Formats: sequence, structure tokens, C-alpha cells
Amino acid sequence: MQWAAPKERRALGHARRKQVGRHQHGGLDCKSRPVPALTLLERSMRGRVPDLVRLKYQLMAESPFGYFRGAAMVMAADLAQLPSTAIASQLCGDAHVRNLGAFAAPDGHLVFDINDFDETIRGPFEWDLKRMAASLVLAGRAAGHKDGSARKAAGACVARYAELMREFARLPHLEVARFQVHRLALAEPVHQALSKAERATPHHTLEQLTRPRSNRPNAPRCFKESKPMLTRITGSRAAMILASLLPYRQMLEPQRQHLLSFYRPIDVAFKVVGTGSVGLRDYVIYMEGNGPRDPLFLQIKEEAASAYAPYLPDAHPAPHNGQRVAEGQREMQIQTDPFLGWTHIGGHQYLVRQLNDHKGTIEVEDLAGANLKAYAEVCGELLARGHGRSGDPQVIAGYIGNGDAFVEAIGAFGIAYADQTEKDWEQLKRSGKAEKKA
Repeated sequence: MQWAAPKERRALGHARRKQVGRHQHGGLDCKSRPVPALTLLERSMRGRVPDLVRLKYQLMAESPFGYFRGAAMVMAADLAQLPSTAIASQLCGDAHVRNLGAFAAPDGHLVFDINDFDETIRGPFEWDLKRMAASLVLAGRAAGHKDGSARKAAGACVARYAELMREFARLPHLEVARFQVHRLALAEPVHQALSKAERATPHHTLEQLTRPRSNRPNAPRCFKESKPMLTRITGSRAAMILASLLPYRQMLEPQRQHLLSFYRPIDVAFKVVGTGSVGLRDYVIYMEGNGPRDPLFLQIKEEAASAYAPYLPDAHPAPHNGQRVAEGQREMQIQTDPFLGWTHIGGHQYLVRQLNDHKGTIEVEDLAGANLKAYAEVCGELLARGHGRSGDPQVIAGYIGNGDAFVEAIGAFGIAYADQTEKDWEQLKRSGKAEKKA
């Protein structure tokens, strides 16, 4: 990449306003969709575990926000129809209020950050903001907020993003790379997530997910089945999953390989996770180090191509989708899971990471009252930090400027897209795809 002076890069961002004015970001016209939302959903189910497809539709049909969580591919197609700044950063890709959470950093202390990168890819920075704004409106409605309050929260998210990006444009790059978000202490939902994470110790996870194999004292443990959400795997299929640890181990840094060598696999299970990922293959391996009081749970999670990939031909993501997710996560997070990596099983690509290592997330109910706006500002800061680390703050700040035009437009988009999501959700319910079998 050729070096350019800060003023030149800021001017480049300013010039992009001619390509798409800041006020234009409030626009939405889903009547011109080239492909219906239900068709996009159906296409996304190809290659998934057939028995779980209906379960995904059922989870999406529970609420408009549930639908939104499972319909990233629909919003990707909608965003691709809109004018774009073409100012690229690493996108979370599925930026919504429940894809932020608390987890343990490599040094053991708890951090709060974006924590889901299944759709990550390089793309226009505003796409993450638009998805987050819509999620704040939908979650706000679910938590009892009127649209005026929800729109203010979406605006607060973008306003804080813009403020922080202008600050990043003035800071040395190394300070941006290690910037700590201090507003976390002001948001009650973050406190609640951190409290959950503090309680989610490896021993707590051990008690939640496993049971003794027999009633005798000190009996070996195995996964506690709860079908279809958690199902034990044995025999040749379990051996195939365990074999995937070999290529995974080889891509880890030497010190991580050394640490992993102290753990031995005890049991394997299939786990249903999230909403968007339901139907993809997801395995968990229960391992022990210094006995049963030293558990390690690894998750081997199938990764498909990013929902945004068809609309971003110049993004050039890694050819392995597990690698794409891991590298995107490292670009946006200051501290990442020390066991983050990738592997393959048969013709499928997988991300590997720790499962439930001091993890905690928020619930929509946590966003009642003043909590929504406080949390929205945290969302804005964390997106700004991720984009500031992986993009160019000068260019982004040059585009956003000092006024409120961009903030107000994204707030308006959040309301418009939440309304469209509710229409799409109603259409899904009418389609019969989410009905339980007789």
C-alpha cells in the first residue's frame, strides 16, 4: 500500500460524499429486491443439516429480532442495492446487539468486545453501522421502547462512533491499535454480561455440559445429552472429528501447541448454536489436562462463505472460511482467544476456538429504560475501534465530518430497516416453513 499524508487521506474521505451524500444513507427501497427474502433464506439452507433447517426457521419465527439474527444474507443483499461509500474496513458482518459479549482474554482478565465474526469480510464501513442501528431499533422495540427512543439509541451509537473515529484520526496509529474502551463502566448491560462471564468458569461449564458416566466415585465424565441441542458422538465419526485437531494444531503458534499438548480428548458432541448458525455442523470436544478439575472445551464450528461475499468481488477473503473468520477477528479485536484457529473435516471448513471460557452476553430484556442508549454508545465505540484498527480513521472521519447528517441518516435507516424486517418476519410465518411437524 502506498503511503499518503493524513490530509490527503482525509480529503479522500471528504470527496466520497460526491459518490454518496451522507443524507442518502437514510434511504431504503426493498420493493426493488432482485431476489425475494424467502428465496435468499432457502438458498442459505443448502448444505446444512436437513433435520435442523426447520429448527432454524422456528427460531427465526419467534420474534422480529430472532428473524433479523438469522437473516444476515437478506440484509447483505439489501445493502448491496444501496449507494455505498466504498470506504473499506474489516466488517464484523453480523453487527447486532447480541453479537457483543464478555470473554476471558489470554492473560485471564475479562474483556467486553464484538465476539461473533462468522460473516466478517472487508467492505464498506457503513454496512456494520446500518446493521447495528437496525438491531438497536428491533431490540429496543422488544424491550418496550417507542420508536422515538429506539431511534435516539441508534443515533447515539453512530454519534459515538463518529466522535471516536475523529479522535482516532488525531491519534498515533499505535495508540489506535491498543485503544481501550472506557465507557464500558457506564453501561449496566455490560456489567451484567461481565458478571455472567465471571461466573462462567471452566468448572461451571463442566457441570453444565457434562455428567459422570456412572454413579461410582470419581467416575469419568461425558457430555450430558439434550437432543437436538447437544448430542454425543462416538465411534468412527468421533475419530474423524478428533483427527481434525492435527491440522489445527499445526497452524497454532508454537507456545499454543505446547499448551494444547497437555490436554487429552475425553468426549465429543454435536452442538446447536445461535440462530444464524443453526444447521451448520458444530462440534465440541471435552478435554482434560491435570485431571477432571482442569477441563478445556474446544468448539469446531463449520464456516460457510460470508453472506456479503457475492456483493464484494474485490474483498479477496481467505480461501478457507475458518481462516477468514479467525483473521477477521484478530483484525478487529485487541485480545483474542489463544486457541483461535481453523481446520477441515471432509469437504467442510471449520473455525476452532474455546467454548464458554468465561463468556457472557446480554439479553434483549437487559435493554429496558436507559440501558438501551448506554449500551448503544458502547456498540458505537466497539465498532469504531474495530474499524479504526482495520481501516483508515482519516478517510472515515473525512467522510463523516463534524455535522449530524450521517448520524441522522443512519438512525432513519435503522427505523426503516426494522420496519422491513417485521414485514419479512410476517412473511416467514405465513410461509409455513416454521410450522412444527404433525
